[in-house]
Amino acid sequence: MSDLPFTLDQLRILKAIAAEGSFKRAADSLYVSQPAVSLQVQNLERQLAVPLFDRGGRRAQLTEAGHLLLEYGDKILALCQETCHAIEDLQNLQGGTLVIGASQTTGTYLMPRLIGLFRQTYPDVAVQLHVHSTRRTCWSIVNGQVDLAIIGGEVPLELQESLEVTAYAEDELALILPDSHPLAELTVIQREDLYKLSFITLDAQSTIRKVIDQILTRGNIDPRLLKIEMELNSIEAIKNAVQSGLGAAFVSTSAIEKELELGSLKRVKIENVAIKRILSLIINPNRYRSKAAEIFISEILPKFSTLSSELTKITNPSGDAELVTSATK
Repeated sequence: MSDLPFTLDQLRILKAIAAEGSFKRAADSLYVSQPAVSLQVQNLERQLAVPLFDRGGRRAQLTEAGHLLLEYGDKILALCQETCHAIEDLQNLQGGTLVIGASQTTGTYLMPRLIGLFRQTYPDVAVQLHVHSTRRTCWSIVNGQVDLAIIGGEVPLELQESLEVTAYAEDELALILPDSHPLAELTVIQREDLYKLSFITLDAQSTIRKVIDQILTRGNIDPRLLKIEMELNSIEAIKNAVQSGLGAAFVSTSAIEKELELGSLKRVKIENVAIKRILSLIINPNRYRSKAAEIFISEILPKFSTLSSELTKITNPSGDAELVTSATK
């Protein structure tokens, strides 16, 4: 077999130019000189006997051959990275990196606890936590940018065949009120009382908002009739707004432990309605799974709460509201 017409360094340079849009910015990102980058590209084009960039515009635009090489180059570089991870694992977790993904609520309130448990036992493993939307987190798993993730929403339809999804734990969403609100003195309120409240919510496209609306509907509560006072973009902002007396809200119980303990927020239940969702573990079964990821899944995750990977149904005692989540691929 003859020598390959490209090197890994040339593939890295090609990828950097495509990402940065110019030879100069690519050189800066790789900490090399621009002439060195230009020379490598010229050598690569000569070895392949095809132009890789259209140099007529202001941005460095890939030709059709350039796009094709970049597509395969990404796969080659990803496989090289997996190889390095596998070799690092042979050192019995005396180093290496574990990259974990999470959707907003789980990433903010649950994952730091689990990562803390992991670091107590394996302090030499560096852990990165990437907190994004469920959709973006799922794509990160597919692309190999993240080793594993815990999400609270549904996997996008177009990715379900590419991911392994396992039901992991219940997350209960609680109705919270300001300490000074008249209904805060009650332990349980009636469904009709919800229509009297002013609500602070996440935006209508958020996963948690959709789950709440679905379950309220199944509990014979019309979410369209609820008075939405304001929409905010974070759970912390919502909690602060509720504490300031601006309205009521539904938030994960994991997000309000300190506030309930301090008495700055009051939680009340709705008669015969339980609002819960499933948190799921997602991995890419077609990619190499590091020893650190295996240990996190087998040793750390069970310390919080695990569920069966079969079809899971959550139903309140009266059967008025339910949420069904599939944990299959």
